[in-house]
Amino acid sequence: MTRHLFLILAVATALSAGAQALPASTFAFDFDVDLPGTPDEMYDALTGDISGWWDHTMSGNPVRLEIQARPGGQFLEVFDGTGDGVVHATVTYAQRGKLLRMEGPLGLAGFALHLVTTYTLTPIDTGCRLNVAVHGAGEVHEGWPALVEKTWRHFIEDRFLAYVQAGRHLD
Repeated sequence: MTRHLFLILAVATALSAGAQALPASTFAFDFDVDLPGTPDEMYDALTGDISGWWDHTMSGNPVRLEIQARPGGQFLEVFDGTGDGVVHATVTYAQRGKLLRMEGPLGLAGFALHLVTTYTLTPIDTGCRLNVAVHGAGEVHEGWPALVEKTWRHFIEDRFLAYVQAGRHLD
């Protein structure tokens, strides 16, 4: 009881001393896209050097933009030759041709927001189906869930699909 009261007093003191309460919430969405290659081919195109289709960066013109497809690997944007950059997410699950899971704030770095993004690939007659599932928790401001979904749809439905349909992943 005393510890609980101390915590309440500490929070009240912090808030009155200028700490700002922020919105906290969760959200989730997922969508499917049919792709023209095998699950292994599409997994390889979704990982490694993704600069051919990923078009939102913090630096504007990074020297490297990659997803290292292994547990503990990083979704990394290297700004310049000095090595400055940002880790957008960390790979927590990697199984080539089947599933890739990353955890991190992606473009919302600097906010207390945790995103878990999962790519699941399933073979179909015409190639494979990619399911993109995103779960977010933490500091969620009004409009962010819709914006995050719109951005992911842009990356996958607009950019990635056109990239693989044009065969650019084979270059």
